[in-house]
Amino acid sequence: MFYIQWVGMLDAFGLPAEQYAIQTGTHPKVTTIKNIERFRSQLKSLGFSYDWEREISTTEPQYYKWTQWIFLQLFKRGLAYQAEVPVNWCPALGTVLANEEVVDGVSERGGHPVIRKPMRQWMLKITAYADRLLEDLDGLDWPESIKEMQRNWIGRSEGAELKFCVLNLDGRERDIQLTVYTTRPDTIFGATYLVVAPEHPLLMSLVSDS
Repeated sequence: MFYIQWVGMLDAFGLPAEQYAIQTGTHPKVTTIKNIERFRSQLKSLGFSYDWEREISTTEPQYYKWTQWIFLQLFKRGLAYQAEVPVNWCPALGTVLANEEVVDGVSERGGHPVIRKPMRQWMLKITAYADRLLEDLDGLDWPESIKEMQRNWIGRSEGAELKFCVLNLDGRERDIQLTVYTTRPDTIFGATYLVVAPEHPLLMSLVSDS
């Protein structure tokens, strides 16, 4: 048996708060505090046994200083690094969006066009813990759809990387190789062509006017 203490947790940072502030011309601090008060009153009216003396809001410095501290610990241990990776960029919102926030090529919030482009991002070495994360999912009393979403997010896969030579039109080999990943290297002899993503870093060196 576990005894769990419920505290009031108010996650108030994020894109919705920013966009509402832009649309209404109201400072986000004003609308955030107002929404927190409304949300708190709704939870109290439902009779939930939260310990409101331990209420937490993600917009308070005494909270987010610890998220910053955690990031610094990850960085010091080599678990946080920068890399240029393809992201979902929304020019209208001026931010990167998660895959779940993009529907049919537009942002879920506002319906603005979203493009894929390489950008330098802070990354965490989550893949170093992929096996442990996947194993621990099995013991959670969560809906299977949520656990499957987490498995896809963790993205562990077993396969092999294969290198393909690139030839000129006259058949001469170039000093470029394309590396592909596959979970079925045994079927590679049936491959007839390769598709290169528009954001691939080698794309421009593969094509020419001639």
